[in-house]
Amino acid sequence: MEELKLVIIDKNYCDYLRKYDNKVPYNFDKKQNRPFVGVLFNIGKIKYFAPLASPKPKHLKMHNTVDFLKIDRGILGAINFNNMIPVLNDNITLLNLEAKYLSEPEAEYQLLLQKQIRWLNRHNYQVLNRSKHLYNMYNNNHLDKNIAKRCCNFKLLEEKCIEYNTVKN
Repeated sequence: MEELKLVIIDKNYCDYLRKYDNKVPYNFDKKQNRPFVGVLFNIGKIKYFAPLASPKPKHLKMHNTVDFLKIDRGILGAINFNNMIPVLNDNITLLNLEAKYLSEPEAEYQLLLQKQIRWLNRHNYQVLNRSKHLYNMYNNNHLDKNIAKRCCNFKLLEEKCIEYNTVKN
């Protein structure tokens, strides 16, 4: 099975995609001023980034759905598959989860990320299946209307990903 990795996504790339799909999430957490982190995986031959949500009390009460997966029952946050976007290597930066000399809040956040990626890799089959299932259901118009409304337009964003990276290079 594919090893999952945590990455930070390029702000300019997200801004570009958002011009075509307003469901592309903003990639900076305004409250904490820290970069938007997500898990990287493949759907077919295309790399996808799915944003992670930090733990919130509401995650403990929520249910897993086709587009949402709790990490360790919500204790470690969640993955929002509805907001996954295609990426190329130029659009992402691999996270260093071994950094030293961090402030206390940075060290706590790094520990959370380490726990998240360990859980995700132990459950990578579930992560990969859920992402592929949502992708196929969306692209074949088999999703409930309410779920489809909150999903990014995956095929459109795949075109815009290639366009952005072709023009950039």
